[in-house]
Amino acid sequence: MFARFFCGVAFAALSVSAASADSSPTDKSKVTVVFDHVLPNVPGKSMKGVLVEYQPGGSSPAHTHPKSAFIYATVLEGEIRSKVNDGPEKVYRAGENFAELPGDHHGVSANNSKTQPARLLAVFVVDTNEKNIVKNDK
Repeated sequence: MFARFFCGVAFAALSVSAASADSSPTDKSKVTVVFDHVLPNVPGKSMKGVLVEYQPGGSSPAHTHPKSAFIYATVLEGEIRSKVNDGPEKVYRAGENFAELPGDHHGVSANNSKTQPARLLAVFVVDTNEKNIVKNDK
């Protein structure tokens, strides 16, 4: 039921126009905010949907998220290789999901394929005033 709800959010969020999306492409990945809404029953919190698209062989730099952020991610297409904190590196396939707790370090986030694209939807519950939802390691 939980996964179905967020898949519904994913498809609804994808209909958001490009004009309202925050997109920052790299050579092999693209991150776009596709949904941003204040939670009316949770003062000070918002839900943000972030579409992460990886070209074959693409990846994101190691990063953290705001201390207020709880993240639920669902793989929409392909296979995503992920490592959070000191846990094992794991491959998630389309339809599978994982969570990141506030303060977690995302050491690996990459397309597991060198030939096929991959996409995931990360849904954040985060402080409404938080504007920078990803902080790359230096």
